[in-house]
Amino acid sequence: MSEPSAPGVRGAIFADTRDITPFRNGHVRTSVGGLAEGLSGAIWGVLRGKTAGRIDVAGDAPRLKRLAGKTAKSVYDAVFTSTEPDRLISLARTYPGWAGLCYVIAGLLVYKHGGYLRASELLQRGLSIRIDDAASQFSSSYLRRVVTRVEVAERIDVSVLFSEEAVYLALSHCFRETGQMPEALDILASLPPSLPSALARCTAAAALERHADVVAWTEGLRNTDDLSAALLLIRAQSLRVLGEREAAQAALMEVLRRKKTSLALRNDALTDRALSMLEARRRPNPLPLVAKRAPRRKPEETELEAVDGIRRDVEVRRMWNKDFGEPGD
Repeated sequence: MSEPSAPGVRGAIFADTRDITPFRNGHVRTSVGGLAEGLSGAIWGVLRGKTAGRIDVAGDAPRLKRLAGKTAKSVYDAVFTSTEPDRLISLARTYPGWAGLCYVIAGLLVYKHGGYLRASELLQRGLSIRIDDAASQFSSSYLRRVVTRVEVAERIDVSVLFSEEAVYLALSHCFRETGQMPEALDILASLPPSLPSALARCTAAAALERHADVVAWTEGLRNTDDLSAALLLIRAQSLRVLGEREAAQAALMEVLRRKKTSLALRNDALTDRALSMLEARRRPNPLPLVAKRAPRRKPEETELEAVDGIRRDVEVRRMWNKDFGEPGD
């Protein structure tokens, strides 16, 4: 059995006991829904005009205080009125005490635009630099409404308020997109238990074939919402790989138990259930058939068959000439 990412962690990692979490409702993407969202997003982008492409905010952007300093005003404008991460990068170089914060916000903005490699570089650089007290005060005052929509598993998105979870989950997704699976798993080891972080960790662990860890981390999980249903699907797949078909079927039945589960997730559960049943009923390949030797025949029988063959050939030729041959033949 492989070792977990965090030493000593062998139990469930999905139970979030906090009263207030940075997570908002999860979203299951579908092919039809993706087309609709793309069309509505294009229309919304036209309607928003200059505000399209900016960092997302829950509600209205907070107002800047009148007595804010020059640095705070510059960073505020770069965060809430600009679509270019280069502006934040320039401010990071100008104000070293704010560099960590500027790089992180620039990384989240690039992540929103789909630049995973550059986003991972910016986020890592921002996390490695300590910020001063003024930048920390700015973050707590103005960035609490910043929202990042993070893909925590295949087709599963979660909106996360600006926090350690938002940055680490976005960075983990960047690692997955760039093929750095061990890094994608390790970066999440320090996060508190939650369904989104469990989804991201189990997705990376399954890709690394650490199926025993996936099973241990999801022990006792019930289908309470679409996020837990998606995590149960990952658990069922890992159980199947480990040969525990009955437990895998139980996990799939739990996905199907709740009627309000997303139709896409229910379809996945039905497909996996059918595949598991097919594997259970499959029998070993039958032995190849051995060709039987023809019995030896007597010389008299062979001669008689040859004579009969000549007679049949002469008769066929006579009938052909009678019907289709030249006159006089």
